This record gives sequence, structure tokens and C-alpha cells, in this order.
Amino acid sequence: MFKYIDNKTERSVEATIKTLATKDDIAIVKDEIAKVKYDLSNEIGDARKEIGESKAENIKWMFIFWIGQVGAMLAIAFLVLKK
Repeated sequence: MFKYIDNKTERSVEATIKTLATKDDIAIVKDEIAKVKYDLSNEIGDARKEIGESKAENIKWMFIFWIGQVGAMLAIAFLVLKK
């Protein structure tokens, strides 16, 4: 009877030990998280750079559009005022 209980307890402890994380496991996970954070920060930096470039491009084209609109409005105003 004692052998059975002792054997059962030993198996239970072994199963528990297999599911627990060791310091090495935690260190590995921390390293992986640090790598992911570094990669993510690089990706965010690249995305911000692209957004900045696209904003500058959009502003350039908006000014070109506005200049065209002002020119068209002035042309219409001059035609109306000549008549």
C-alpha cells in the first residue's frame, strides 16, 4: 500500500515538474520577447518614415491642385468681368 502511494506521489511530482517553467525557460522567453520588441520598433520606425513621406507627397499635390483651382477661378472671373 505504501509503495503504491509513494509511486503515485512520485508520478504526480514528476508531472508537475514537467509543466513548471525553469529559469532557463523564462530567460529564453525574455530573449525572444526582446527580439520581437526590437523588430517591432524597427517596423514602426519604417512605417512612420513612409507615412511622413506620403504626407509630404500629398501636401505637394494639394498645393498643385489649389494653384490650378485659383487659376481657373481667376480665368472665370476675368471672363465674367470683361463682358
